[in-house]
Amino acid sequence: MNRAWILPALLALCGALAAIGLLTRENPVAAVAFTLLFTVLAVINSPLIFPSSITDEEARNAADGHPVVYWRPGCKYCARLRIRLGPDAHRVHWVNIWADPQAAARVRAVNDGNETVPTVFIADRPYVNPEPAWLKGQLTPPTAR
Repeated sequence: MNRAWILPALLALCGALAAIGLLTRENPVAAVAFTLLFTVLAVINSPLIFPSSITDEEARNAADGHPVVYWRPGCKYCARLRIRLGPDAHRVHWVNIWADPQAAARVRAVNDGNETVPTVFIADRPYVNPEPAWLKGQLTPPTAR
């Protein structure tokens, strides 16, 4: 199993076990609530909510001027950034540091050896855990089609 799926799988399993326990106590409303809660947590912490990741090399060679966000699955700050960007998330290059050792090395290089994410690069300048509203303001307006 890819390690990006370990946390979501554990969350789904815990939700199922909690729901089974509540059902045995004849509390179906709480069982449904726990199932929904843990399903939402599993989805938020899974790679599903992020646009497809590219490699560090692809992100650096992109000539479109989009910011590059280095992230990892299970990071609540990365999920917050992704969710708050909403439909503008496709205007950012997403690089999963767990899938690309070169990306992890780049993040460590600007964070005193730590893999602190999200780390955003705009014009080769790093910003660690920026406010989502600030990043949204840095995005170039979409071109007319």
